[in-house]
Amino acid sequence: MKVRDLHGRGWPVFSFEFFPPKTDEGARALLNTVADLQEVWKPDYVSVTYGAGGSSRDRTIDVVTKLQSDLGVHTMAHLTCLGSTRAEIATIVDRLVDAGVENVLALRGDQPKDGPPLARGELAYANELIEMLHERWPVSIGAACYPECHVDTQDRDLDMAHTKAKVDAGAQILITQLFFDNERYFDFVRRARAAGIRVPIVPGIMPITNVAQVERFTKLCGASIPQDLLERLRRVADDPALVMATGIEHAIKQCRKLLEGGSPGIHFYTLNKSHATRSILAAVRRD
Repeated sequence: MKVRDLHGRGWPVFSFEFFPPKTDEGARALLNTVADLQEVWKPDYVSVTYGAGGSSRDRTIDVVTKLQSDLGVHTMAHLTCLGSTRAEIATIVDRLVDAGVENVLALRGDQPKDGPPLARGELAYANELIEMLHERWPVSIGAACYPECHVDTQDRDLDMAHTKAKVDAGAQILITQLFFDNERYFDFVRRARAAGIRVPIVPGIMPITNVAQVERFTKLCGASIPQDLLERLRRVADDPALVMATGIEHAIKQCRKLLEGGSPGIHFYTLNKSHATRSILAAVRRD
């Protein structure tokens, strides 16, 4: 099923994001994790990320196709264009479509942390990739958006213009970067609607399970942590169980308020761990 068709049915859409493991053993463990989540919580779809510069391309394709064919899970494959030719991208999308994958999250991509930077490639920006996908394949196209601006673009108006360009090129759903202050999301949605963006804007939520990890992530992606939440986390930083409990509690409150405020669903950044996501979804779905 196409993700665009999951929205507008009158109830929230819940999705989980995973990253492709580096080993066959890790791939088997991930399939087991998704099977566990699927059996009990039945997410509407799952997405699988794409390493910087397409470094995990084959793993992403393998995992996505196995999730769909073996587990019957609706999937969305991440796809980046940085450093790739149009021919390379076409080969990848043909493989996905042939495997029955109907959804693609189109991204520019990041430079690898190790090794030389990638050349620009034939497609420099996500909107160019989206336009190519929209013209050539019958897939549902998602794109990323940034409630606190993209880390490379700290001009709110320019960042919104980039978001609008993705929608104008054919993106049918937007998924936000992680955030921990709901007002960031609601403000972004208000500004997006004022700019003429009408597609669903799905909040991306990452349960906090490790203080150092979340501080590193937020620094890399340009998101912020509310000071009161950060202080609570630092007070219990030496107790992993309390850190997880604090993170889960905050995410539950976030999700409840987001859904009450009209968000079309929740996209969970799981970090390939199911416990926190299960706990949050259990609390939210009881409401």
